[in-house]
Amino acid sequence: MAFDGIVTAAAARELRDRILYGRISKVYQPESDELVLNIYTQKGNVRVYATVDSAAACIRIIDQNPVNPPQPLPFCMLLRKHLQGGRIVAVEQKDSERIIEITLETLNELGFTVSKKLIFEIMGKYSNIILTDLATGKVVDSMKRISIDMDRARQILPGKVYAYPPAQNKIPFRQVTPEEARDSGETWKAVLSRIGGISPGFARELVSAGDRFERLQEAVNAADSGDLTPVVYVDDEDTPKEFYFQPLREYEESCRRLDFPTLSEAAGYYFEHKRSSNRARQKSHDLVRSVSTRLDKLYLKKQRLEEDLLRAENSENLRLFGELLTANMHLMHSGMKEITVTNYYNGEEITIPLDPRWTPNKNAQSYFKRYGKAKTAIHEKKAQLTENQENIDYLESVLTYLNNTNEITDIEDLRTELEDTGFVRARKQSHRPKKKKFRADPLRYTTSDGFPVLVGRNNRENDQLTLHTASRTDYWFHTKDIPGSHVIVQTQGREITETAIFEAAALAAYHSKARTSENVPVDYVQVKHVKKPNGAKPGMVIFTDNRTVYVNPKELPEMPRP
Repeated sequence: MAFDGIVTAAAARELRDRILYGRISKVYQPESDELVLNIYTQKGNVRVYATVDSAAACIRIIDQNPVNPPQPLPFCMLLRKHLQGGRIVAVEQKDSERIIEITLETLNELGFTVSKKLIFEIMGKYSNIILTDLATGKVVDSMKRISIDMDRARQILPGKVYAYPPAQNKIPFRQVTPEEARDSGETWKAVLSRIGGISPGFARELVSAGDRFERLQEAVNAADSGDLTPVVYVDDEDTPKEFYFQPLREYEESCRRLDFPTLSEAAGYYFEHKRSSNRARQKSHDLVRSVSTRLDKLYLKKQRLEEDLLRAENSENLRLFGELLTANMHLMHSGMKEITVTNYYNGEEITIPLDPRWTPNKNAQSYFKRYGKAKTAIHEKKAQLTENQENIDYLESVLTYLNNTNEITDIEDLRTELEDTGFVRARKQSHRPKKKKFRADPLRYTTSDGFPVLVGRNNRENDQLTLHTASRTDYWFHTKDIPGSHVIVQTQGREITETAIFEAAALAAYHSKARTSENVPVDYVQVKHVKKPNGAKPGMVIFTDNRTVYVNPKELPEMPRP
């Protein structure tokens, strides 16, 4: 893990420089495992963000507040009660551990000054945020409550005396001597098992260093002094592989290096872009699973309806059997299991099964009745197939948007859309954001020759753009028979150019299920030829007079939203 003990020391120094003697003005808890402190300082407001998510545990400074739930969570309410208005008097790292402690002075209900300590344990899946009373050392509450059933050695519960995590059988990096550094082992795993508070990446750095003790001291001194050179290393696909507050020789050769002015910015880039810890992916996981499950059921229903339709369409023999039995009624008698008669259409002999319990007339009428049901079934099955296919097309488009977005607000909009259309169960009112009047906020681009381009982020926005925002002379783009966004090129009275057509088509391909494909077919037509059928699902339209171009998906530089 990149957030090791030395990075924790650097993070503590950065926080101390920014928030020491500041006052906590607001406390937010965007998610159950996230915390944001808005701190007023003499140099301005500072937002401290911390998460105990096992894949992205860290503490850092951020520029903007994340989206908050409509109702604050219980831990957030407790922190507001105890910390809002509190003055930060110390920011320290606990020894060489991945623990940062923020000590505060605040007023209790009686107006007396009391001291509290907010402890951030940054330890992967064991990460936690704990509020303690400094006078008694007892836990006020924690983001994760740890009972005796979960950990017999160390419980974190309100009222219990706070105890630090048990020490590992390692030498803390601050206490390592030159001899211990030299004799720590030949492999990075041996170094990692001997020296505490370092990450695997830095352990490999020590193994490759000429003087391990000197390299270790250089890193510790830089972390303590704030003399940092924060870097993030990314691979050929721009996926972050590692971040640190100093360059690491191992990654200099194999990865591309990105430099950042602060450790918080480097950590933010690393965790936000690392796929395994991407908050939007985690947030959309249950929604993707629900949509995928619903789609699997619709695919199975489609298969069964097609089989039923095929059987119904092959029902002409039922009518023939009824006619032949009616014509040969004089040859039949009760109790017969079958009868062989001449098919007067082709002169061939044909054997017709009979029910021995029924009279000859009832056997004939049974075949006519089954034939009538089959004809009715053809009409009904076709209608059901059409409706089922509309649902499949709609959910495939939603799944495409979910897979293509990294924005939490987009995911929430898609969840609301699915709730409104009845495809997912509506959340309880306390967990559901207050319903606001829908307002389109599309992605905005400009072609290289100056045409504004709007791209829908979901199906409701597609409808808004195509049916209300776009003028009749604007151009509409959509991937051919592939789920994707509606793309509108605003002509503003000009004649659309070939350049604008191909760039908008490439953009439509990029914002579709075919994002990673090549030579994608894209239909385009003037908006006046696009219509929405009555009762159609959001985003579903029909169009005529279209043309098709084949392009490779490509995104244009995005314009800021108004």
